[in-house]
Amino acid sequence: WQVGRTIEGSQNASVAAQSHAAALGERVEQIAVMLNVISEQQLLSDRAKSVAYREKDSEALRRAIREEIAKSNYDGAIVLADDMERAFGYKAEAEQFRTEITERRDEAQRKQVGEAMTGVDRLVREERWTEAFREAERVAERFPALESVKLLPKEIEMRREARKKQLLVEWNDSIKRHDTDGSIALLKRLDLYLTPTEAESLQESARGVFKEKLNGLRTQFSLAVQDHHWQDALRLGEEIMRDFPNSRLAIEVKESLEALKQHAAEDEPATARA
Repeated sequence: WQVGRTIEGSQNASVAAQSHAAALGERVEQIAVMLNVISEQQLLSDRAKSVAYREKDSEALRRAIREEIAKSNYDGAIVLADDMERAFGYKAEAEQFRTEITERRDEAQRKQVGEAMTGVDRLVREERWTEAFREAERVAERFPALESVKLLPKEIEMRREARKKQLLVEWNDSIKRHDTDGSIALLKRLDLYLTPTEAESLQESARGVFKEKLNGLRTQFSLAVQDHHWQDALRLGEEIMRDFPNSRLAIEVKESLEALKQHAAEDEPATARA
């Protein structure tokens, strides 16, 4: 009986163990299912976070591109547009940004070139040729790829030559009209254009102009002295000494300068009363 009870107890223990094992297995299985659910939920949460962060990051990148465009940092904006395509796969939007950036950059460049060209044109019209060439060099350094900028020095030289030809035509016309004052003024302007050879070819006609001018001053000065127009005589004498300091007439005027000043001073009150 004792043996039977022992065997029965052992059988009951075995059944109980099996029952516990089955319950434990079922519980483990339930836990495994729950862990899978949690894992899937966590994965979905990470994906949701990724989508949310992706949208925030892409929007931040858009703002950054706009800021670089506003600051005229077009190269930086292009880099960011490339990042948008590479990091987020927004190919169409990135291409749209690149097109806008290129258009803005080209527009800004056209404006800058236009302002530079206007500056060069102003210097040319003022016949400040050396400054015009220097400005053209600076423009070429800023925009080396533009064909119009490359041709700028040649264009300046063409305009300079055209201006020189025009002045020579005016010079010859003034000589024919015996316009000594106009001829002298033109000769001073031509001095900026003529080569030594060209200047030498004008020496004879230039000497004739200055001789004619001096003779005219001599006549006016003599008449002013003869008519006792002392202030006019003094003004003409000073002009002779200034413009023809090495002439014989200038020496004669210088010798009588003090007398001319005295007569002019005496004549001034009478002129004022008149």
